[in-house]
Amino acid sequence: MGKSRNARRASGSAEAVVEPVDGGLAELIPDRDRSRAWTLLIDGAPQSYVDLDDPSHLSFEYQRRLGHVIDLVAPAGKPVHAVHLGGGAFTLARYVAATRPRSTQQVVERDAALVQLVRRELPLEANTRIRVRSLDAREGLAKVHDGWADLVIADVFSGARTPAHLTSTEFLDEVRRALKPGGCYAANLADGPPLAHLRGQIATAAARFPELALVADPTVLRGKRFGNAVLVASDTPLPTAELTRRAASDPHPGRVEHGRALLDFTGGAQPVTDEAAVASPAPPPSVFR
Repeated sequence: MGKSRNARRASGSAEAVVEPVDGGLAELIPDRDRSRAWTLLIDGAPQSYVDLDDPSHLSFEYQRRLGHVIDLVAPAGKPVHAVHLGGGAFTLARYVAATRPRSTQQVVERDAALVQLVRRELPLEANTRIRVRSLDAREGLAKVHDGWADLVIADVFSGARTPAHLTSTEFLDEVRRALKPGGCYAANLADGPPLAHLRGQIATAAARFPELALVADPTVLRGKRFGNAVLVASDTPLPTAELTRRAASDPHPGRVEHGRALLDFTGGAQPVTDEAAVASPAPPPSVFR
């Protein structure tokens, strides 16, 4: 990788892999309960969880919610065209490949050193039809053909913050251009009290998509703690009833807001433009303890 030799340390029966990447210090920590499962951390912040024996297993709360969106974007098992902005350990791309065989996917991950590490230590299965581009997310999205994608997932963090240029109406114009009619956009957002970033992102999406839903832990929605929320948007009605049922049955039950209640939640927040965009707030240190 040109930066240093790998560092490995014991952790149960397997060894953790510790290696510098472009975005900081990457750690792959083995799961003692699953023989080929790993958690990816960057500078101590959990980024991805992958079980190589069972790619359909989603451990992180927000990834389970994105998994529900993947399940509902098309009839069960039907192949889709998916774009993943932010790669991590390719958890969601692996999930699509496992649950929707013959899907064609593009992963855009700016950190080329991280991509190399993940490909080496957690290799993708052969013939998964996943193409990985080491580009900035917006630059990579611009290379997607008009109307190609059934699904665009944004899960991009730099130093535990979503970059400003991925929070604007101009960014969502690119998302809409890449989506097929009836396609779906889903974004992993992180915020805490007073939820100004989250409210602004809902207002921004509402300026570009007629149909929205938000899935989050009720305590996050009440502004009681910092956490993740999954925003879902489309130009056609969303399967909110089934999404609500699935979110409510998760190990950490989530609540789905949509329609008038979701727009009221914005509290008058205005859409964000490139000119005014800022990165999402940094999580408090206690989040990763």
